[in-house]
Amino acid sequence: MSGHKVVATNRKARFNYEILDTFEAGIVLLGSEVKSLRAAQVQLKDSYASIRGGEVWLEKVHIAPYSFASDGGHDPERPRKLLLHRREIDRLFGRIREEGLTLIPLQVYFKDGKVKIELGLGRGKRTRDKRRDIVARQQKREMDRARSHRR
Repeated sequence: MSGHKVVATNRKARFNYEILDTFEAGIVLLGSEVKSLRAAQVQLKDSYASIRGGEVWLEKVHIAPYSFASDGGHDPERPRKLLLHRREIDRLFGRIREEGLTLIPLQVYFKDGKVKIELGLGRGKRTRDKRRDIVARQQKREMDRARSHRR
């Protein structure tokens, strides 16, 4: 994939949520925010997306202020508008309302010079589901280890 550079990933998202579907969206940003993203100064932890007034907004994403910005930079945790097609927004709104799902940012990346975000439509996992995932991961690791020792 030429022109695809991942800036940040939300590692806890797939642990805390069962991701059912993914979407790619553009983000409306200020210049100092793009500069901070190029320097990978972003955190997706505890962030989410919400639909208000027919628009999708990215909440609680921390983009650090750019130190060389002339006007003092930007508010690090301001809500940012996401760019999606009307059909996608309507479909997301229906699924969120009916099925009780959540929009979670999975990763931020540059694609052909433009900042994109991958959103996951997910359902929260229960504690027992998380434990089951941890056990399955440990068992897989042990099987791989045993296989490598046999060789």
